Amino acid sequence: MTRRRQRMSAQSFLIKAISNNCIPRVINIDKSGSNTAAIKVYNKRSFSKIKIRQCKYLNNIIEQDHRFIKWRIQNGLGFKSFESARRTLSGIEVVHMLRKNQIIGHGTTMFKSFCKLAG
Repeated sequence: MTRRRQRMSAQSFLIKAISNNCIPRVINIDKSGSNTAAIKVYNKRSFSKIKIRQCKYLNNIIEQDHRFIKWRIQNGLGFKSFESARRTLSGIEVVHMLRKNQIIGHGTTMFKSFCKLAG
């Protein structure tokens, strides 16, 4: 791909990601020039102030979380619909966050956190 096409595809991906979720305060990316350019263009056009964080250490942590989800899905045969994919991935992420003790305060067991979340 040419640089221009990479930049355009990065812009379209960013717009789709933001429209499906919310406008982030900070985005962690690698040293890719097309991603940086896409975020800067989006900031200018929408008058937003998305902060770009290019820290290799933080990006590696995020990639490790993605690796867990990819490993869980790889064994399956795929999803029949987007809705079932969304629900399954959300459930996998919640369980992973419970294991890492990210949802409910520190010092509680995973079972107690699950009960608080379910209740």
